[in-house]
Amino acid sequence: MSRKIHQDHRTARRRGPSLQYQNIAEMPEHRQLVADAVVDCGWGNLIMAHSFSDAGKVASVLEDEPEGRRNIAIYVRDPHVILARAPQSLFLDPSHTYRMWFNHYYPGNFHPRGFGVRLLRSRVDAAGINRIYSLRQMVPVAPTFIWRQRTSRLLTYIVAEDHDSGEIIGTATGVDHLKAFEDPEQGASLWCLAVDPQSQHPGVGEALVRYLIEHYQARGRAFLDLSVMHNNRQAIALYEKLGFQRVPVFAIKRKNAINEPLYTGPGPEGKLNPYARIITNEAMRRGVQVQVVDAEEGYFRLSLGGRSILCRESLSELTSAVAMSRCEDKRVTHRVLRNAGLRVPVQTVAGEVAANVDFLERHGAVVVKPAIGEQGHGISVDVRDPDGLQAAINHARQFSERVILEEFCPGEDLRLVVINFELVAAAVRKPPKIMGDGRHSINELIEKQSRRRAAATGGESKIPLDAETRRVVELAGYRMDQILDYGVSLEVRKTANLHTGGTIHDVTRKLHPELRAAGEEAARVLDMPVVGLDFMVAAVDKPDYTIIEANERPGLANHEPQPTAERFLDLLFPLSVRRTPRTEDHAQA
Repeated sequence: MSRKIHQDHRTARRRGPSLQYQNIAEMPEHRQLVADAVVDCGWGNLIMAHSFSDAGKVASVLEDEPEGRRNIAIYVRDPHVILARAPQSLFLDPSHTYRMWFNHYYPGNFHPRGFGVRLLRSRVDAAGINRIYSLRQMVPVAPTFIWRQRTSRLLTYIVAEDHDSGEIIGTATGVDHLKAFEDPEQGASLWCLAVDPQSQHPGVGEALVRYLIEHYQARGRAFLDLSVMHNNRQAIALYEKLGFQRVPVFAIKRKNAINEPLYTGPGPEGKLNPYARIITNEAMRRGVQVQVVDAEEGYFRLSLGGRSILCRESLSELTSAVAMSRCEDKRVTHRVLRNAGLRVPVQTVAGEVAANVDFLERHGAVVVKPAIGEQGHGISVDVRDPDGLQAAINHARQFSERVILEEFCPGEDLRLVVINFELVAAAVRKPPKIMGDGRHSINELIEKQSRRRAAATGGESKIPLDAETRRVVELAGYRMDQILDYGVSLEVRKTANLHTGGTIHDVTRKLHPELRAAGEEAARVLDMPVVGLDFMVAAVDKPDYTIIEANERPGLANHEPQPTAERFLDLLFPLSVRRTPRTEDHAQA
């Protein structure tokens, strides 16, 4: 960049933001750009609208959008003119644009811990990037497309990699404006910032943004722009913390199934929880009518032609009351599965203190849980002493009068989702963990991790600061007020339930055939058309298992990118046809 341009930026900042070209569309006409610049980003085309001399052509390029992709026109000079050309098919994107001027960027003392950020360098990285897109319900990009960009100067892919597992836990894409349209202001932009919602590491998003800033600083660029939904408070707080400033830049998108929530406003289905909403979204994509009956509890009615079915999330009228009662009472579930020859743990009903202690001594460690309950409430896992046993029983009785004692089966916690008696998804569930930073107490780290989990799951996943959490922490030899050393990983619950802070990791393709067969047989025995089965297994690719529970209302949203909602609608309305590809409501921008 020339000295003259540097001086222009410094002068503009001193005089105030009103004198700098905050909107690239306001640049003087004599500055020549590459005409009609369009960048293929894999998920769709990024249209540099200020490089077009004809508003009608911008509208045409936006409308020429293949199914399953998502075009975005950014730096729009006259949005009202473009929208007037195609008011039925285009809309003004409700996103804000933020800019970081590099001469006002301060690296600070931020250092990633437990993970590193780097450029894309392998096909595994490319697959990992697309995995993150799927987890974040973003438009997928072919890994082959991503891999081809590894030497590109136009698109830059960066990843965050977990040091221990080597897994990709975050990604971001940068676009070099000089390469895209000979930008005289020598800028760049950030797109597709996404972090694995299961990651326990704090600061992944910040590390990715800082890396991209410093990457383009080294290239001699002057600023970094980004687009963020106006109501994404968590992301906006991060950008403002780093020094990004809001600029009056507009974007236009095409009306399609992916963008529908952005231009139709929040309908009744928008008030549903994620477990109901994933089903109603799929229904609307198929032309199935949705009537919300009770948003707070997740009840809705689906109708197509002469068929109408009432649902509560993934529980529908197709599940009989008898089948539901078998799943609801864990004693009955256990008995039905055992009588069918399926492997289940040794179990008894909590009774006299002496009998309870005798059961504990025979098995060494037990699980205590309410006979009737869900979402992990009242469950204590790996109880080893009589005092802890009685406390766990008292805790479980807050949720059900009858309490079950069960032998503790170590291994991986595996959830199978079976729909229409065929396995659709398999995932390993892991208990919540915190990572020590040498500065914060265990209690503070749990609160921080809980906030991240809640933000990643729409408020569905939080780590309770209750007696069970304290018991597990103390069992590991720590106190809640103790500062956890840097790099130390601590499991703070024994249960892997998502609602109590657990994480879920798809293993459908790795599942051993015998585990699949056992899951499908259990669904048939219980006569459950939709069921979530909890297994304890030595490994997902080995045949050994124990079935510990069945859930009549499994959370289908937890198993993306597996097509759980699709198979559910196939079951309810087998003649319905999906009108759009499998992309969800969250965008790349």
